[in-house]
Amino acid sequence: MNIERFIEARKALNLSQMDLAEGICTQATLSRFENNGQVPNLKILIKLCNRLNLPLGELFPKVGVKYTEATEKMNEAEFFLITSEYDQASDLLQSITVSEIEENSLALRFHYLNGFIMIAQQVSVTDVLFTFDQILLADDGNDVEIYRLLAYTGIGMVYSREKKLEKAEFYFSKVLEKIYAYPIKTMEDVWRVLNIVFQSGTFYSLINEIELSNALLSYAVSICSDNHVTYYLARAAIQLAKNAILQEKPQQEVLELIYDARAYSKINKNTIALKELAQLESEILSGNPAKE
Repeated sequence: MNIERFIEARKALNLSQMDLAEGICTQATLSRFENNGQVPNLKILIKLCNRLNLPLGELFPKVGVKYTEATEKMNEAEFFLITSEYDQASDLLQSITVSEIEENSLALRFHYLNGFIMIAQQVSVTDVLFTFDQILLADDGNDVEIYRLLAYTGIGMVYSREKKLEKAEFYFSKVLEKIYAYPIKTMEDVWRVLNIVFQSGTFYSLINEIELSNALLSYAVSICSDNHVTYYLARAAIQLAKNAILQEKPQQEVLELIYDARAYSKINKNTIALKELAQLESEILSGNPAKE
């Protein structure tokens, strides 16, 4: 978090902490953020940044990673998860005997991948929750935090799938407390953080928290740009276009988002996304967009 940038923006407007916090949070909350680095929840942070006319993305750390070759089965499975090729990912995981995995972080990775694939394959809630519980109940260690955030995301996704939105938001809110400040060091971190941020952005659009959804999706686009990653870029852009429709933005603004998403989809040869975008464009041009 670039807290100095936040403080500079407040001082440039000659606002005291009390002035900025009024109607949003307590002065103590703002003081703990500026002086001690204790970040408030994302909803509060968005409101504070809006009052400062400060894009939230300016506070996020720039991320850069070293590229490594994905040579292990789990690397391949994780890549298939990203590209929504769930059957191929499942086949790879089934060829791994989890009981023979000795390294804790590798076992956690297996459960995370397995849980997300199970969600995509419509496996029962209880089986999915059992898979993620094996992450949440694991002993603390250096690699545990990101997998716990993935587990919370997965649980939120499966409750959302079951239309239990209050339970889903409970888990997504746990993710928001930490994910936008999570340090990205490796390409695997990029994939996992993007997965979490995208799924969170999609969920908050579903419950009509559009401003929060847009902030998360814009962060996903920023991560893709910083790390030259195109996967998730099209998906994030499509959801931003859908959000713009929900917000009843001007037709041209929505179309520009659709055209951006189409360009990203062509790069990735994502035919499913291209069909969805063609339908969206047709609805916009006809003046009868569907609001999901």
